[in-house]
Amino acid sequence: MTKPKNTNNKNKAKRKKKFRSPARRKILLLLQAGFAMGLTPSPKAHGYILKELGKEWEIVNRDYLKRCVREFNNEKLVEYQEKSDGTIKVILTKKGNEYALEHKIDEIEIKKPKVWDRKWRIVIFDIPEKRRIARDALRNKLQKLGFKELQKSVFVFPYPCEEEMEFIVEFFKIRWYVRYAEISKVTNEEELKLHFELN
Repeated sequence: MTKPKNTNNKNKAKRKKKFRSPARRKILLLLQAGFAMGLTPSPKAHGYILKELGKEWEIVNRDYLKRCVREFNNEKLVEYQEKSDGTIKVILTKKGNEYALEHKIDEIEIKKPKVWDRKWRIVIFDIPEKRRIARDALRNKLQKLGFKELQKSVFVFPYPCEEEMEFIVEFFKIRWYVRYAEISKVTNEEELKLHFELN
């Protein structure tokens, strides 16, 4: 018997290949974060021209930005919403939002403060076998972010990361199976300090 092909993983791989360009990813993430982009009808251009954009968009070349928006629209990642003044608002579709979240989860980082507040962040999870893929993805993500595994399904980290963990558990849809805690004391702390290079 032949195994069914994992089309979900293949589709994800295609999406990753399509969005290797940092600028394309940045455009999606800016739209997903709520930074407005508008278009103005242009009879001369037989289409639309970009309106004045906020500072957040200055990192992207305007011609490239316009081309990407057109391509995103063709790929159904964004849609145009006409406003009462005749201008057009560019908004992410559900498909576009899913793409943006996939790249956001890949690029998420936890900032290291200048001074450690002497607290430990603990992530504990008990995810059922039927959600094994999400469980493995969470474990891999925690390891990539620099967490140390204390024991099976228990990870520790020294810096504030509650918001990042909120996003991660929502993205993997495992909120009910994950607990986050902050504690000021843990046994064998010196070993952890050594691991994280803390004073």
